Amino acid sequence: MFNYWFRSIEKYAPWVNKIYVVTSGQKPEWLNIHADKIVFVKHSDFIPEEYLPTFNSNAIELNLHRIKGLSENFVLFNDDMYLINDVTENDFFYKGLPRKVGIYSPVIPFKEFSNTVFNNVRIINKNFDKRKDLKRNWKKFISFKYGSEQLRTISTLPFRRVLGYKNLHLTSSHTKSVYREVWDKEFATLDVTSKSKFRSRSDVNHWLFSYWQIEKGFFYPQSTKLGYFYTLNEFENITNAIVKGSRKIICINDDYDVENYEDKINGLIQTFEKVFSDKSEFEL
Repeated sequence: MFNYWFRSIEKYAPWVNKIYVVTSGQKPEWLNIHADKIVFVKHSDFIPEEYLPTFNSNAIELNLHRIKGLSENFVLFNDDMYLINDVTENDFFYKGLPRKVGIYSPVIPFKEFSNTVFNNVRIINKNFDKRKDLKRNWKKFISFKYGSEQLRTISTLPFRRVLGYKNLHLTSSHTKSVYREVWDKEFATLDVTSKSKFRSRSDVNHWLFSYWQIEKGFFYPQSTKLGYFYTLNEFENITNAIVKGSRKIICINDDYDVENYEDKINGLIQTFEKVFSDKSEFEL
């Protein structure tokens, strides 16, 4: 279904400058790597040799700033995230600042992924003072763009430390300068994750860079209604969102116990074909 991702970009974000497609070297047969906007990048093109080979998505994403030619401001998509309505540059960056949801929210343990989030928050508490950051940038933490969700932040005010953040699990707006800053400050931690060939309980991930931006006040508030995160079990909600374009971005996660998996994938392809029936310039 990766081809529908490219069709969604062409339809809803034609202003995009470059698309960096990162793989370990595999290339879909249908992908036109010679298209003007496409830059095909292999792991060995940017990840230091001592970290290769890697099968750890966290390690890959921690090193994205090393990609040659990548702009200072860039947006990270995973392959399960699609545009379903028009977006503009201001949806991702505004006045030079990455758009973020600056909402404090306690981390709830859930499966192994929770360990990564805990590790991220531990690093933030090591490097920042929550109360000072909140006082200095309170207008970014209390915003009408967050709606009732900002009550999460208010509920954490009695606690001196950051308990966690609300994660939309959608696209992430990043800057290479913050990547470099975190690497300079926390090299040992990022080095351990980068050397881990597979995901492990000690990993941090790219959300750490987002949290760092938030604590620095280096962000502009993002609406919590930018997009939806669904599991494939919510099939009808997914197809309705795609057809209606009820938000701008959708994440379709299949990392759960999905019932009738093949049927749902086939139904999803049929839905995408209705909305994105025309081939994009990125397809052969």
